[in-house]
Amino acid sequence: MTVAIVGAGSRGAMYAARATATGKARVVAVAEPRPAAQKALVDEHEVPPEAVFDDWRELLARPRLADVAVIATQDQEHMEPAIELARRGYHLLLEKPMATTEAACEAIVRATEEAGVLLAVCHVLRYTPYTRLLKSIVDSGRIGDVVSVEHLEPVGWWHHAHSYVRGNWRREDESTFMLMAKSCHDLDWLAHVIGRQAVRVSSFGGLYEFRPERKPAGAANRCLDCSVEPDCPYSAPRIYLPFLNEPDRVWPLSVVTTDRTEEGVRNALRDGPYGRCVYACDNDVVDHQVVDIEYTGGVTASFTMTAFAPVSHRKTRVFGTRGSLDGDGESITVHDFRTGPETVRPMPAGGATADDGHGGGDQGLVDAFIEAVRTGDRSLILTNGRDSLESHRLVWAAERARRTGTVVNLEGAR
Repeated sequence: MTVAIVGAGSRGAMYAARATATGKARVVAVAEPRPAAQKALVDEHEVPPEAVFDDWRELLARPRLADVAVIATQDQEHMEPAIELARRGYHLLLEKPMATTEAACEAIVRATEEAGVLLAVCHVLRYTPYTRLLKSIVDSGRIGDVVSVEHLEPVGWWHHAHSYVRGNWRREDESTFMLMAKSCHDLDWLAHVIGRQAVRVSSFGGLYEFRPERKPAGAANRCLDCSVEPDCPYSAPRIYLPFLNEPDRVWPLSVVTTDRTEEGVRNALRDGPYGRCVYACDNDVVDHQVVDIEYTGGVTASFTMTAFAPVSHRKTRVFGTRGSLDGDGESITVHDFRTGPETVRPMPAGGATADDGHGGGDQGLVDAFIEAVRTGDRSLILTNGRDSLESHRLVWAAERARRTGTVVNLEGAR
């Protein structure tokens, strides 16, 4: 299987590595405008010079160079390459969110269907061993009919500061709103586990902490210049310098600097965006949000996203008519109302962060997609365009509910 990488940032590089790790794929083309990121991927995968491009549009002038295109550009830059590469016969592995408007998502789905190519959206949580085990328990009927679900995404204080205060997803006008950027995974995951269509949604939340008016007295605009930095939990040196002691860990330092020395990190924090005070950034996305969903048949779910927690796997409680289950991403305790509790564990699959492979979800997604393209078996793709479009619509409805303070009815709900 041959692969073209469109967008060689941390996610594009990761999908390239996961694809080649299978032994069933090789990277044969790269499109990336940033010289350092482009060179790193080209060198890693020995991509020939004639297949290296500064702009994905240069791919369009060439005969199809690969079976698959991985689209891992910034969120607002998904639509054009997805549509044009689909029309040229590339099967698509598309990073989430699909796009930042409903019209763009619909256009992508329509283009892939018209071209007859496979589309997998990277909702990696569906592909973890943990999710497969949890869903098999729910589908077996062991806890009876699912009536309600509680689901928590603990983003983590330093992860939120890194990505959503100082980083690429801090502003809605440059990316998208927080629920779409981070938690479209979770609303998609709930739909996957519950297996029903959402009919109504409400939501509350906002930006509580990372605002100028919360800035401590005496704080500077940069951590390296700040007298209160030693006492701040969001200190950039405290967050980033310890990662120098983890040489096998790529993210998040890979986003901050290519110089993995203390001097290199400090230079990046002195001049770059990741050294800014979290109370003196230009961020506007929320740092906490709750979403309540009603599904067909009266089934309900509540979802909480918060910055103010340790970085960890999602936490979920599923309540059924014959039992319940508690899951933490690493183990599941099933409470059978007749026989009592039993704890089961999926195969070990790593930690919750991007650098850990999202608990095995990154590799599971890539394995399934490559096999689907190889065999033509579309059922291996758990996140096709239509299903993802439906969950994206729920995310937009939830954000509309938060902004308007209303309960939003979803159109077309049965």
